[in-house]
Amino acid sequence: MSLSTRPCLFTSESVAEGHPDKLCDQISDALLDAFLAQDPDSRVAVESFTKTGFILVGGEVTSKATVDVQEIVRKAARDAGYNDPKYGFDGNTCGVMNALSKQSPDIAQGVDASEKKEQGAGDQGLMFGYATNETPEYMPLPITLAHALMQKRREVKDQKIIPYLGPDAKCQVTVAYNEGKPQRVHTIVFSTQHDAEVSQEKIKAEVIQHVITPVLGAWFDENTIIHVNPTGAFIIGGPVGDAGLTGRKIIVDTYGGFGRHGGGAFSGKDPSKVDRSAAYAARYIAKNIVAANLADQCEVQIAYAIGIAEPVSVLVHCFGTNKIPEEQIESLIKQHFPLKPADIIKHLDLKRPLYAKTATYGHFGRNEPEFTWERLDKVEALKQALE
Repeated sequence: MSLSTRPCLFTSESVAEGHPDKLCDQISDALLDAFLAQDPDSRVAVESFTKTGFILVGGEVTSKATVDVQEIVRKAARDAGYNDPKYGFDGNTCGVMNALSKQSPDIAQGVDASEKKEQGAGDQGLMFGYATNETPEYMPLPITLAHALMQKRREVKDQKIIPYLGPDAKCQVTVAYNEGKPQRVHTIVFSTQHDAEVSQEKIKAEVIQHVITPVLGAWFDENTIIHVNPTGAFIIGGPVGDAGLTGRKIIVDTYGGFGRHGGGAFSGKDPSKVDRSAAYAARYIAKNIVAANLADQCEVQIAYAIGIAEPVSVLVHCFGTNKIPEEQIESLIKQHFPLKPADIIKHLDLKRPLYAKTATYGHFGRNEPEFTWERLDKVEALKQALE
C-alpha cells in the first residue's frame, strides 16, 4: 500500500494467544497438524467456536488418521493459557463438541489429482501477498511491532515477571509516517487481562517497563502516547468475555491493513485450499521481489477457479517503487515461482504439521524454520533482471 507523501498515521493491531478468536485459530490448526502428522494427504477444513464453558469444532475432514479430537482441543486451550478455573474458562474441564464430517465428493473430484488430471485449486478465490523494505522482516512496521509486543507479553507472563497477567490481550501500534517512511511510534494501545486485585497504576507501570520499552526501542520517545487498559480494568476476558471463532483475525494474520486481503482465512485449512497455500506463495513472491531490489514495495494477487490448476490471473502492483516494468516482474514470477496448487505445496513443503505455530503472532515476517514461504532463495535469480 502506498501511503500519502504528507505526514500521516497508520495503525495495526495484534492479539494474544488467549484472545477468543485466536484460541479458535490455534484449535483449528492443532487439529490440522494432528491429521497431517499421520496422513500428509489429509483434507481438512476445521472451524472452531467457543463461549463460556465449551468449545465446538466442526467442518470437513477426509483422512486416514485417527485423532483424539477432544484431547487436542483441550491441550490447545491449555497451551493458550486456559489452565486455571480462575479465568472462568479451563481447557481441562470445558465441554468439547465434535461436529466434523467428511469432505463433499463434489469438491474432492475437482481437487484430487488423477492420471488424467492434475490437482486443481481447492476453491475459487483471490489471494494477496505483500512485502516492503521498511523493516528487516520485509513487513510493515506497525504490525511488526504489534506482534512483538504480544510475544513479549507472553514471555513476561510465562516467566512470572508480571505474574498477574491473564491469557487474553490485544494491542494497537500507531506509527507516524512522512514521505511514506516510518518516523516514530505515535500511540500504543495495550489492553491486557489481569487479576482483580492489581491496581491499574501498577499494571501500566510494569507493562511499560517490561513490555513496551524493551520492544519499541528507538521507535519510542517521550512524546509517544500510551494507553494501558483504557477502559479502567480488564478482568473478565477470553471466551467468558467474548465469543471466539476461527478466521476472524485475518488482518492480524497478514499485514495489519497494509496490502489488500482476498477475504479467506488460513487456520484449519490444509494446503490444498488456496486460501492458505496461495497466500503463502504470494508472500514468498513479493518478499523475494523486494529483497532483490526490483521494488521497494510489492503486492501480488493470484486468483483461482475451483478444480483448475492454473491461476486465472496474476497481478503485480509496486505502488510506483518498481525498478523495472511491472509487466516484466509478472513475467519473472511465471518463470521462477510455483503457481499451481500442487507445485506450491511441493516447493514450500506444506504437507507437514507446521501450522499450529502460525496461529499466533502472524503468518508472515517470522524467522522460523517451518515458514518456508519466508525464504529468500529466488533473490539472486531475480537480480539478474536488473543487470
